[in-house]
Formats: sequence, C-alpha cells, structure tokens
Amino acid sequence: MHFTWERLTRSVYRCRLPFCDVTIGLIRGATGALLVDSGTTLAEAAAIAADVAELAQCQVTCIVLTHKHFDHVLGSSLFAGAEVYCAPDVIEYLSSATAQIRDDAVRHGANAAEIDRAIAALRRPQHAIYDAMIDLGDRSVTIAHLGRGHTGSDLVVIVPPADDEDGRVVVFTGDLVEESADPALDADSDVAAWPATLDRVLAAGGTDAIYVPGHGKVVDAEFVRRQRDWLSRKAGSAPG
Repeated sequence: MHFTWERLTRSVYRCRLPFCDVTIGLIRGATGALLVDSGTTLAEAAAIAADVAELAQCQVTCIVLTHKHFDHVLGSSLFAGAEVYCAPDVIEYLSSATAQIRDDAVRHGANAAEIDRAIAALRRPQHAIYDAMIDLGDRSVTIAHLGRGHTGSDLVVIVPPADDEDGRVVVFTGDLVEESADPALDADSDVAAWPATLDRVLAAGGTDAIYVPGHGKVVDAEFVRRQRDWLSRKAGSAPG
C-alpha cells in the first residue's frame, strides 16, 4: 500500500495524503468504487489507484470532486475510465483558470513540473451537478450541494450503510469542515452563509454520523457544531 487507509465502516475508507493533508475517500460497492477527491498530482493519483485496486478489488468507476481547489481535483485525469461528478463552477474553473490553479499549487509548495503534467492531462468532467445519486449496487450514494461556504459550490457525499451491514452513515464534507486547521477562508468563501450550510450538513448526516473533513482527522457532529459556531463568530465580526 502506498498510503495508510483508515477503515470507517466495512466498505468505506479514507486516507490522508502527505501533501496538504488532503483526505481521499473510498466507497467500495457491489458494482464499483467511488472516490471522493483525487489529490494534487498524477503521481499521487496513480498511488491512490493502486491502493484502491488492492482494497476494493476493482477499478475506480466514479469520482466526486468536492470543490475546485487544486489539491482536490488535479489527480482526476489519471482515472481515465471513471465518471467524474462536480459542480458546474468546477468545470468552468478547470477550463478557464489553469494559470491560477498552477500559481495556487506552486505557492503551496507543489512541484511545478508535476503540476504542469497534471494540468496538461486535465479532462473535462462528464457530470456537472449540484445533486445526484450514484448507484453502487448495494447502496445509493448521495451527492448534495447544501449551500455556500468554503466556496460557492461545495459538494458533500453522504454514504449510507450497504444493504448487508449495520454501519453508520458517513459524510464526506470536503473543506466545509477542516480538523487539522481552522477552516480556510479566502475570496471564494461565503462566511455569512457557511454556518447555515453546516446546519444542513448536520441534518443530512444526523447526530451519529461519521463526518470526514477535507483535511484532518475524522470528527463527530459535536465537532461540526463547534466549527459552525466558530464561523458564526467570524461572520459576526466581519466588517459590513
């Protein structure tokens, strides 16, 4: 194995990539494997693909990109046979802002040559969606846009237990929730809307769900509530 995969339920995993502490999610289904986000480089993505083949005994069939930032999207083109789902804004960004993507990645310490390779290989995602259901044979995984926050078009992935297991619901939040640092706020963020979006994330997952941030350790509903409250204070102190 190239990375350390944490088993969240019998058929749901996640790993934390060394670069930027990005979380990658894996849902193994009866008819395929769904990946949540794809890493920064083609080399990272190739290592992820090899790990998935060992863990899931199949290839990646679907990828959900939770938002547009480089550390979550640039590995996606390695998975040539996978159907890629993302918000329409992400497709537009990948098509029109490659210079900005490159600058952002290099500024965060990525290898420029590796970023150039990933950008050159970019393929247009096939599915521009805000909400969708993906059938993995033994369950239907929900993709939902629950409101603005880290960006204007964050997607969450809600994974119910498979038909033959009693596991908990798992919610991959992307960067709507971060554990290893405070939530990242930049020009893409809507701090005023973010707390209400987290309320909807909590409603979708429930009190007992496993919440998987875009960066950091797995958390529970109480952690998400605390982060919501932190963002509420930030929104209240922002200049009008």
